[in-house]
Amino acid sequence: MDFSRKLPIGIQSFETIRTEKYLYVDKTKDIYNLVHSGMVYFLSRPRRFGKSLLISTLKAYFEGKKALFEGLAISELEKDNPQAWTPCPVLHFDFNGKNYTKEDALTKVIIDHLEQWEAIYGDEKSSYDIEERFSAVILNAEKKTGQKVVVLVDEYDKSLLETINSDLDEKNRAIFKGLFGLLKKHDAHLRFVLFTGVTKFSKVSIFSDLNQLRDISIDSSYEAICGITQSELESTFAPEIDSVAADFGMTHEECLSELKMRYDGYHFSKKMTDIYNPYSLLNAFASRYFGNYWFSTGTPSFLVRRLSEISFDPRSFLENIRATEDRLKDYRPENTDPIPLFYQSGYLTITGFNPKQMSYTLGFPNAEVKYGFLNALAPSYLNVEDKPAPFNIDILDDAVESGDTDGI
Repeated sequence: MDFSRKLPIGIQSFETIRTEKYLYVDKTKDIYNLVHSGMVYFLSRPRRFGKSLLISTLKAYFEGKKALFEGLAISELEKDNPQAWTPCPVLHFDFNGKNYTKEDALTKVIIDHLEQWEAIYGDEKSSYDIEERFSAVILNAEKKTGQKVVVLVDEYDKSLLETINSDLDEKNRAIFKGLFGLLKKHDAHLRFVLFTGVTKFSKVSIFSDLNQLRDISIDSSYEAICGITQSELESTFAPEIDSVAADFGMTHEECLSELKMRYDGYHFSKKMTDIYNPYSLLNAFASRYFGNYWFSTGTPSFLVRRLSEISFDPRSFLENIRATEDRLKDYRPENTDPIPLFYQSGYLTITGFNPKQMSYTLGFPNAEVKYGFLNALAPSYLNVEDKPAPFNIDILDDAVESGDTDGI
């Protein structure tokens, strides 16, 4: 193993990856297109799929840290842009790594962010409520720097998912509505806005005031903005592929085939570009073993709770699951349909698109997710009602392999 080739496992800081010379899959062409084709975006991706790294990369770009981007696609794309790399104020909300099940936990996290920015841009409204303070930070930041403001919101939905159907549920939604509703009012002072999360809470009031929000979650132009494509895998990680292949007595091509079966298969648009799970790939290269890395990090608690509340037969996963775009995005706490939640969480992915019906077919993305689901999630967390005999996971697994599901 070449230890000079450092794998960025768990590293979400673009600056750390570049300065410490970790391997980096260049996503800056997509970032260039994103920045230059719109202003207010939402992106949904499963956990551990690179959302925080995307946010960190955008932060470095808008802060004008040109040296970090040397040799990357965006450096060439911006070479004739006289306004490129001009630093502007970046307000980065990071909702990762907090426990939101306690009273006022969300408010405290927001206040912590506001206090940091008020120390930089002025705090004349620090005694007011969080909406007025956020408004003042935006205006003061633009006034002090002479540049429009960037707002980056990482994992906005973490607090909402942790408090679904609790006393804090409506309270936390109201906090976000009041806070982020200000962005519409201040759009003349904003340069760029991006929300990321696992789910987009549809048909609720959180984004109701942001009617200029563009959801790029299943947009063909940005399907590979997170994750790793086949060409990126082969061009960036060729030595790692050879190392794993040598350990297992495989050829390079055989190892690629095994990696594809286990970790590829995510599709985030009708274009159907294959996307690998980056977390699983990097861990497979680091340990030189074909393990179940993404699934073994744990089923999200919100998914476990949700599945315990509904009656859903996992045998339906043996059939083609069809969904419209609206269905894929229709995640609501009161919605008894689990398909949007499974899709947005990464347990299902797009496996086909019917242009005449404008509908999608869904299925397991790869072997890691399929076997993780069949052997752990289904028997442990799903309620299967009205079945003639106890649910047998081995029978279901065999049926998936053979394609013979008539007897189940």
